[in-house]
Amino acid sequence: RIIGGTVVEPYSIQHQASLLFMGHHFCGGTLIHPQWVVSAAHCWRPSSMMTVVLGEHSINTKEEFEQIFSVSVIIRHYNYKPWSFNNDIMLIKVWKENELCCRTVWTHILKLCNWYLNHFTNNFECDQCDPSPVTFSAEVVLERPASINSRLICAGSLLGGKDACQGDSGGPLICDGKFEGIVSWGIGCAYAYFPGVYTKVRNYVEWINWVTQNN
Repeated sequence: RIIGGTVVEPYSIQHQASLLFMGHHFCGGTLIHPQWVVSAAHCWRPSSMMTVVLGEHSINTKEEFEQIFSVSVIIRHYNYKPWSFNNDIMLIKVWKENELCCRTVWTHILKLCNWYLNHFTNNFECDQCDPSPVTFSAEVVLERPASINSRLICAGSLLGGKDACQGDSGGPLICDGKFEGIVSWGIGCAYAYFPGVYTKVRNYVEWINWVTQNN
């Protein structure tokens, strides 16, 4: 669930994916190719038990624009370390090409789009927030010193109140129209001086290209 966000125009975030495990949303993802979605490696589940949903706005409501895909291949980064969340990235290939556009179009400098739980309707809905980028936080570095490195981005508000949270793992951080981060981990949700931590996508472009071209 996004903290400190505002609801977007329905169906306007076409690259946003919902990952379902046994029919229930558990992580987000980003469409980068008609058959490929990027997510966090810690969101891995057996491919036979995972479904990818695109074109969704409210997860618990049957709408007209959903596209539901079975998964053919899931590839976690070869150097993913689950105990430290290093290289927390994976690629998901769906069985058939989708009809949605992969290009992201944004007007804000920095946005975080993910699924949040609307406590009034008990539905997951597509939401966004505009957190300000921050530098590495001393509190984060001291808490998990081995986990903050050049493969990560820290983003949020110094005063707290804006962040990703439960159900958002694997979703995108978009900066100036570019897919820059994948929701990975954090200390609590939206705490002051404790920004969210994201896998830095640009460090993995070569790997992404190799996997998608050879699978």
